[in-house]
Amino acid sequence: MGSEGGSIVRKPRFLCLHGFRTSGEIMKIQLNRWPKAVIDRLDLVFLDAPFPCRGKSDVDGIFDPPYYEWFQFDKEFTEYENFENCLEYLEDRMIKLGPFDGLIGFSQGGILSGGLPGLQAKGIALQKVPKIKFIIIIGGAMLRSTKVVEDAYSYSIDTPSLHFLGETDFLKPYGIKLIESFKNPVVVHHPKGHTVPRIDEKSLVKVTAFLETIENLVMMEEDDKDAEENISTPI
Repeated sequence: MGSEGGSIVRKPRFLCLHGFRTSGEIMKIQLNRWPKAVIDRLDLVFLDAPFPCRGKSDVDGIFDPPYYEWFQFDKEFTEYENFENCLEYLEDRMIKLGPFDGLIGFSQGGILSGGLPGLQAKGIALQKVPKIKFIIIIGGAMLRSTKVVEDAYSYSIDTPSLHFLGETDFLKPYGIKLIESFKNPVVVHHPKGHTVPRIDEKSLVKVTAFLETIENLVMMEEDDKDAEENISTPI
């Protein structure tokens, strides 16, 4: 439901990008920690990253394999391998599975999601798919490759965004920098570390308000499309 109480034409559709050396199925399990009232308002599509993991997964023994990674990087996280291939893969899957309204990303998927609106706006990535309209980032951070940073964050990102920031997350300092690159970000703080957190009652207020905002934007977009079709349809 929108904030005016009217019924939503359709649920906002999100492509979900999982964490480093996990999988789409694992992220689906992780997001099921969220209240059903939240999950049921979104149309979620879970995607596996393009590359089988090249090392041990941190979730080995917790979640079943297979595990995947979006791209590879050095110890400083400043040099990337297969990043362009990752972008091409994402665009291809978004064409085949979309269209999508937004992205939900956790960990490496959150890092990738946070950089994509800027890369798309600069004409670097996702030129064959509609504009990313919404972003939800869990345990994310800024990309740190010098070239990518210049393209992804050269302008303040005006995409409506919801960020989950863990108090003991090792990525927290970099997550704060990412949040600062967005205009009017909505931030949910939680006491945990690098994880998909449960949503408590206090956080639920912020999450619900964000969902109402994007639902209303989707509704307005659908109304505009209907109006255009009515104008173009001969009597």
